[in-house]
Amino acid sequence: MSTTVAPAGPAPTAPAPESPTRRSAKRVALIVLSRYGTLIGLAIMIIAFTVRAPTTFLTLPNFLNILNQSSLTAIIAAGLTMTLVVGEFDLSIGYVASFAGLLVVGFIARDGVPVLLALPLILLIGAAIGSTNGILVTKVRINAVIATLGVGTILVGLGFAYSAFPIAAGVPQEFIQIALGRPIFGIPNPIFIMLIVLAILWVILNKTDLGQKMQAVGGNIEAARLSGIRVDRVKIFAFATAGVCAAITGTLLSSTLGSGTLAAADGYLLDAFAAVFLGSATLRDGEFHIVGTLVGVLIIAVGFNGLSIFGAPTWFQPIFKGAILVLAVGLSTLARRYAKE
Repeated sequence: MSTTVAPAGPAPTAPAPESPTRRSAKRVALIVLSRYGTLIGLAIMIIAFTVRAPTTFLTLPNFLNILNQSSLTAIIAAGLTMTLVVGEFDLSIGYVASFAGLLVVGFIARDGVPVLLALPLILLIGAAIGSTNGILVTKVRINAVIATLGVGTILVGLGFAYSAFPIAAGVPQEFIQIALGRPIFGIPNPIFIMLIVLAILWVILNKTDLGQKMQAVGGNIEAARLSGIRVDRVKIFAFATAGVCAAITGTLLSSTLGSGTLAAADGYLLDAFAAVFLGSATLRDGEFHIVGTLVGVLIIAVGFNGLSIFGAPTWFQPIFKGAILVLAVGLSTLARRYAKE
């Protein structure tokens, strides 16, 4: 029995390796895209909206309107940034904002608490809720997603028990003017409050020993623990800060609406996460930081403003918001990957 051996053909050739120069150029391009892609996207949106609606979009009133609409999201997102810096999540911030907004109006309009007393009281309650989240995560060792989601759900029930219907009667003008007042150059108060909150958190994160410890905890928790940092306290502080920022957002929202409404601020959760992850892909290698968060908030606000000017249907807004979140996480992941290579 004989076997026929097919003649050997030419050996398959391996693909030519990519030249170091081309590979380096590709890597630089991806890093530039991942770090500055958000800023480029923001610039493209501003130019496109300006060209299409020059007399409507690029005007001072519309610019102030964008900043005013951004202010509440920026404040709650800045608080969320603090928890993400230490490597944790907080899914309760929207519920905390809704609960705080309902409660502060109830204190003032229903229980007769003076405005000047109700405001610090609601901030303390926000800090207490945030601290509870922090204690559950650090001391009881519950996963942050589960702990904050559980606390948020409890707040929904407590809010419903406090008042199932909006509280609108008896809200004094003194409280409403907190959000609607324009005492300096016609600039709305929420813009000043946003700038103050962001400046304080930026200083804490970048210019204080506590901020350095927070970044150390988020960078390598075991190394931070071995170096003597009290990790649990740092994390609890981050959660408490997020709670305070959520309470400020809820208070401003209730002041804008002129009423305390159950679940009014729940939607800020997704906006805040989209803004913070967009910001983490801005200027730095996938790190969470306050300036980046502000840029992320502005991208979302400019996008919504442009969609509104051009009469985009309402159903398109959640599509835009979801797409922005996916894009943000994708850019953030790219930034981290190429920063490590």
